[in-house]
This record gives sequence, C-alpha cells and structure tokens, in this order.
Amino acid sequence: MTQHASPPRDSTGKVPSAGAAPAWRGLMARADVRTLSLLGVLAALIVIGGITKPDEFLDTRNLQLVLTQASVIGVVTVGMTFVIVSGGIDLSVGAIVALASVWATTVATQEYGFAGILFTAVIVGVGCGLVNGVLIAYGAMVPFIATLAMLASARGLALQITDGKTQIVTIPSVLDLGERDAYVLGIPPLVMVFAVVTIIGWLILNRTTFGRRTVAVGGNAEAARLAGIDVRRQRLYLYLLSGLCCGIAAFLLIILSGSGQNTNGNLYELDAIAAAIIGGTLLSGGRGTIVGSVLGVLIFTTITNIFALNNLQSDVQQIAKGAIIVAAVLVQRRTASTT
Repeated sequence: MTQHASPPRDSTGKVPSAGAAPAWRGLMARADVRTLSLLGVLAALIVIGGITKPDEFLDTRNLQLVLTQASVIGVVTVGMTFVIVSGGIDLSVGAIVALASVWATTVATQEYGFAGILFTAVIVGVGCGLVNGVLIAYGAMVPFIATLAMLASARGLALQITDGKTQIVTIPSVLDLGERDAYVLGIPPLVMVFAVVTIIGWLILNRTTFGRRTVAVGGNAEAARLAGIDVRRQRLYLYLLSGLCCGIAAFLLIILSGSGQNTNGNLYELDAIAAAIIGGTLLSGGRGTIVGSVLGVLIFTTITNIFALNNLQSDVQQIAKGAIIVAAVLVQRRTASTT
C-alpha cells in the first residue's frame, strides 16, 4: 500500500497555500519599508535645510561637518545596537567615552605619541566594557543598574583625572587628522572610520554566528541556552564590543576637539539608544539593524545642524527629538501587533 507524505505545515499547524510567501520574506519586506521610511525622513530634512538655509546647509563644508559629527556618536550607536538586540542596555557609553578621552590625553599618555593615545582610549573602553559584562553576565546584575553604576563611576573618575580642566592634545599626528589636508577625496578620516565600523558591524550582525547568537539571546535567552549557546559568555562579549566602540569613539572625539574633557560624551547614551530605536531596533531585544541605527544617527545629527543654522533654541530641538522617538516606538508597537 502506497503511503503519501503529508503536506508541510507552518508553525500554526496550517498548510500554507501554494502562493504563500515564506515568513522571512515578510520580515525583509518590513525591514525594507523601515529603511525606505528613514531615508524618506532624512531626505525631507535635507530639503528643509536646503530651503531654510540653502547657501549654508548645502555647502560642502557643512555637509562634511554633519558627517563628521555623526561619526563619533555613530560608532557608539553601532555597539549600542548589538547590546539592545541582545535584550540589554548600556547607560554608561557617554561616561566611558569621557573617561577614555581624558585618560588618553594625560601628559603621561601623550609622551607615547599617536599610538599611546589610541591604545589608551581603546583599552580603557574595553576595560569598562569588561566590568559591565562581568557584572551583568556573571554577577547576575540587571543591565540598567550595572551600567548606571558604571556611568557614575566613570564620570567621577574622569573628573578626578582632569580636576575639571581641559587637557590639550599636543601630538601633531593626532591633530592633523582633523585638518582638511587629511581628507581623502573630500571625505574626513573620521567619516571613513565610521564607515568601516558600520560595515564590520553589519557583517558581524548579519553574516556571522556571533550575530545569530546575539539575536537568539535577545529573542529568548532560555531557548538560546537550551540550544547550546553560552548566554553569559555572549553577553560578556557584547559589552566588550560596546566598550570597544566607546574607545574608538573617544579617539575620534579627541581628533575632532583636539582635547580631552570630563564633559565629553554628555548624553551619548540617550542619543545612541534613540538612534537605534528609530532605526528599528526593539528595546525588548531580538531584532535590530545596523543600517537603521546609522540612518537614525544621521537624522538626529541633521536635525541638530538645521536647528543650529536657523538659530533655534536647543530646548525646541530636544522636543523634536522626543517626538521622533515617541513616533518610532508607536510604529514599532503597531508593527509588532500586526505580526
């Protein structure tokens, strides 16, 4: 007697129709819609800037400035995106940037030149990320509390190192990277570093086992553990990655400002989280996109630039950013309810 194989069924137990598209196609379609929407918002802001201040906003120097300013917070946002995708949060990124920047610009550090400043900035960032990761992954501390403690500690240590004074960089090879002579085909070195970090971040999140494990931990940590993923070690690596991005951002900020200050990185944590959210990263974890986060950074940086050129008050700017965040969260909730 011939046995016929039963037709394949989906997760609900129903037999999908012949013309039904796989679920992943729906996810990709929604991701494309989000990306196109963000590009539309960015294009609208460029039009607004071009209309309100055409000579100033569309000037090549101003556009280079916007991209340069976006580079520092953009690198931080890449690391933040990984943390949020895993279901965590990092409130200490701004303080880590401040601590790394002042530690890397002390007189003792500058005696080692360019390499000393870069190495110190990166190692301080990674060290702070290691402390966060150990407390959260192996100390079972809530990420909000652990990173909040790091925020306070790093800010306090940065203030102690500088004694409230600005530390001026005297290394020509570092300062030269912020000059126009260092631009390659009109592109500032900071923007090129940001582009490289973005590309590497995208490849890691979308094309590696590490990225898949990050999404799995954020989607359901217990299921990820049962599937053989070392959840604690994965979380440790993610906070190390966030710390590394903070160290790189601190070095970029040193190049941009030519100094180290304990006030550096102020509110970077809020800007990075906001950029990731409007880019489509879920605060609950399990979903995120590097491209969306980068577009979020560019949107916020462009808004800041337009407000500055039009001499509008910063409080109005903050209100506008808050409205964008609320709108992004509402869109996320609506999208989630329809899936």
